[in-house]
Amino acid sequence: MNFINKYNHKKNIRFELFEKTLKIANIRRSKIIVETGTARGKSKFIFFKKFNWKDGMSTLIFSEFAHFIDGELHSCDISEMNIKNAKDFTKKYKNNVYFYIKDSIVFLQDFHKKIDLLYLDSFDGHDAELASQHQLKETKAVINKLHKNSLVLLDDKGAKTLYSADFLKEKGFKVLLETENQLLLSQIL
Repeated sequence: MNFINKYNHKKNIRFELFEKTLKIANIRRSKIIVETGTARGKSKFIFFKKFNWKDGMSTLIFSEFAHFIDGELHSCDISEMNIKNAKDFTKKYKNNVYFYIKDSIVFLQDFHKKIDLLYLDSFDGHDAELASQHQLKETKAVINKLHKNSLVLLDDKGAKTLYSADFLKEKGFKVLLETENQLLLSQIL
């Protein structure tokens, strides 16, 4: 898994937990990865797009991991522009990535596979109450698609996780790792 090191950018404050999460996912032989909130990137001038490391670039990292494990990344975002940017960033791994322009709650309700690694990062966290209610709805929509080996990575700890972390704990999940920005949970340690 040496490929992960190229994502260790000084502005990628989420790198540490992404790396640890993917190492655990690899050991658990995870194959189905689902993320809500696609890596947006940012525009430079009018025509050029570039990485936005402050967002963590999860879609790019997960797409390369899906390629590495011969798995699948399913990435959902409500913004067509975000999906377009993410497709550009991940075109090298397009055989392992599926994009959905959809509300994340509806997407998770409609998703018909068991999920090995779930990353919840939709809905901007500027309003912690609204963002946390949204993430709780996502968690409730997907809980029956998780299994005992599933990993759940929650982004924007404190800004989106006010209710979802407790809901998952009530369902038997435990915090495996946490940073200032993220929580990683699973039913087994």
